[in-house]
Amino acid sequence: MLGLKRHTVRLVPYDPRWAVLFESEAAALWECVRNLVVDIQHVGSTAAPDMLAKPILDVAVAVTSRRVIPEVASRLARAGFVDRGDAGSDGGYLLVKELEPDVRLVHVHIVEIEDPQWQEYLTFRDALRSDPNLQRDYADLKRGLAERHPSDRKSYTDGKQRFIRDALDRLHNVRTTEAARSREDPRLANPPPQPTSGAGGST
Repeated sequence: MLGLKRHTVRLVPYDPRWAVLFESEAAALWECVRNLVVDIQHVGSTAAPDMLAKPILDVAVAVTSRRVIPEVASRLARAGFVDRGDAGSDGGYLLVKELEPDVRLVHVHIVEIEDPQWQEYLTFRDALRSDPNLQRDYADLKRGLAERHPSDRKSYTDGKQRFIRDALDRLHNVRTTEAARSREDPRLANPPPQPTSGAGGST
């Protein structure tokens, strides 16, 4: 169900159990670092129903300040995670849970909640969940990359970045346009309530 050897690429169909496994992982993380973090979210392709994905859970953990990251990382390392260090703007501070040496189950990305990465994790995840065309195009790209780079995770990941960046830019432009329209016409931001049908009406 979960588990992928380091550096390799393998894609599998969405598994509904991933959402359950995330809830279990999140509960354990909260127990470990509750007083140091402000949010824990399931992100990446395993968080989007019907999305093709590598069988590794991606978990984003938000902190209010980089100053607490060393303590968060230290607690998670004591709990069994492998500390992979700070990837900066390329994934935050990374820790991994392994099934056995070099077989990854969970990636934990620690980022500041004000870091653009945090909102980008959530925005792209939500777009995958809600936009079947985006999901289809992303899955097609991933299949092609996996075929070309089955033993080169870095090239596979690098190949996805332009698609993700373009998708985030489009979403940002849409939101900016909608916000501008709402400022021009406040009714767009607060539409009047729609009439409802009586007890015998359809819904």
